[in-house]
Amino acid sequence: MSCRFSLALITLVASIISVAAKAESQPIMITVTKGFGLSLYASDLGDAKQMALGDKGTLFVGTHKSGEIQALVDSNADGRVDKRYVVAKGLEYPEALAFHNGDLYVAEEERIIRYVDIENRLRRPGRGKEVYDRLPGKPNKSHRAMHFGPDGRLYVAIGAPCNVCEPQAPFGSIIAIDIDTGSSEQIATGVRHVTGFDWSPVDDKLWFADLGRNWMGDRLPPDEINRVDSVGAHYGFPYIHATTVLEPAYEKPKSLKAIPPVFELPAHVAPMGLAFYRGMQFPDKYHDQMFVAENGSWNRSSKIGYQVTMLTIEDNEITNRQTVVSFLDGEFPVARPYGLLNSPDGAMYISDDLKGNVYRLFYKGNTAEESEASEQQDQN
Repeated sequence: MSCRFSLALITLVASIISVAAKAESQPIMITVTKGFGLSLYASDLGDAKQMALGDKGTLFVGTHKSGEIQALVDSNADGRVDKRYVVAKGLEYPEALAFHNGDLYVAEEERIIRYVDIENRLRRPGRGKEVYDRLPGKPNKSHRAMHFGPDGRLYVAIGAPCNVCEPQAPFGSIIAIDIDTGSSEQIATGVRHVTGFDWSPVDDKLWFADLGRNWMGDRLPPDEINRVDSVGAHYGFPYIHATTVLEPAYEKPKSLKAIPPVFELPAHVAPMGLAFYRGMQFPDKYHDQMFVAENGSWNRSSKIGYQVTMLTIEDNEITNRQTVVSFLDGEFPVARPYGLLNSPDGAMYISDDLKGNVYRLFYKGNTAEESEASEQQDQN
């Protein structure tokens, strides 16, 4: 069961916000599962992509085109940012972020840099120090994602620099880097476009979402949810998509054993973000379950995705998929969710690379105060 609420359009002091006449006359609707609320945590962040959370609750937001990293602080704990800082600007596609032992790690095109003791230096962060210089970069570009794993290594997903091709390693793979020694290990190969991955809180197994190729029609190939059961396994790209869709441009080597996905998502939903819920605020059925940010289709005859879903996992199998938040109002996308991150109070942050917002998904129950918080004010 879900509820719908409108986004009120407002004009900021000393700033004129341009809004189409149609948007002014027709309220923009977001659908949220009953019992939940959605609030605007921060806005005007550029093409907000992946996020990282500091030990003191600072939310770091990366971008792709904007080249900036911003730090957001909610100093009075009211669920909305009141201080923001620019950590860096002019970087090369600083989408992928990770936080570890007080330091912020940022992946650029060919390297990883570190901002030491960043939460105590938000006003004057200084320049990032290079800690790894062997990422594949120019002239081939690809999206990246990274997180520190349970083993203390920095895991980096490096997408294929193409729609369909035989990528040269480490393109099309997930690697794990020992930051102290610089040594790396290939964790998964045969992947196409991974920007969402996380470890199950139940057994520490690594799960990741992979986007299928384009231009095979509205319904092919399915996007994927995968699990790493064997280090170094191959997940099929570019020879086979999802479980059974063969690639016409490349013949699968006879000796290659491709691992099929654990779960197939509809084609073109674009699962950019993936995070297990680790908080206690949501009801029990959401605990330790997988949340997926479906960024939405761009080359389909009718739109699909543009939502945050929960995938229920039982005995290492996905048994159900339900929509928690839908940002699609008919054929009009209100937002394009990209990254997901657990917040310290048990809510969940959702980044939006369409309007440059970060939303806060929380469980409001039946209290009047939290119910009012679900009536958002869209500043774009």
